[in-house]
Amino acid sequence: MTAPDDHITEAEDATAEEDGEVTGLPYRDGVGVMLFNASGCVFVARRIDIPSEAWQMPQGGIDPGETPRAAALRELEEEIGTTKAEVMAEGRGWLTYELPHWLVPKVWDGRYRGQRQKWFAMRFTGDDADINIATETPEFLDWKWEDINLLPEIIVPFKRRLYQDIISEFRHLALPRGDVS
Repeated sequence: MTAPDDHITEAEDATAEEDGEVTGLPYRDGVGVMLFNASGCVFVARRIDIPSEAWQMPQGGIDPGETPRAAALRELEEEIGTTKAEVMAEGRGWLTYELPHWLVPKVWDGRYRGQRQKWFAMRFTGDDADINIATETPEFLDWKWEDINLLPEIIVPFKRRLYQDIISEFRHLALPRGDVS
């Protein structure tokens, strides 16, 4: 698969680890949601601010005094306009990702090197019509349900390892509704 000119390359990602200024910054605490539909596919959306075919799952920061679970449910509503989900599992630990060094000054006012996230697996309990990415502050251009095994191929490279870790933890939940034990 050929990457368009505006796609983030593996080489650009590698420089994030070499930049001492970036690695000295803290991680931003955040959450992420692997939202499964009744068929066992995962919700992904294409960001409005990245001019590429990169997709991602809903994720965001944790507000002061907010629990990770509450933040995950809030982010789901803020980003995809729905509260129709039930928590099936919480990740065992916190997962991290590093931003490419050139992106650090453009995100979160340059205060963080990446995110330290707590991930949740949730089952979508609504209909596709209940998802509305045209929220008050839209973050996405488009969305779709995707096979869990294809997620690492459609994510920006700097989050690939993170997505592989999330898939390893929640793969057993990617079953059609009624088949999850």
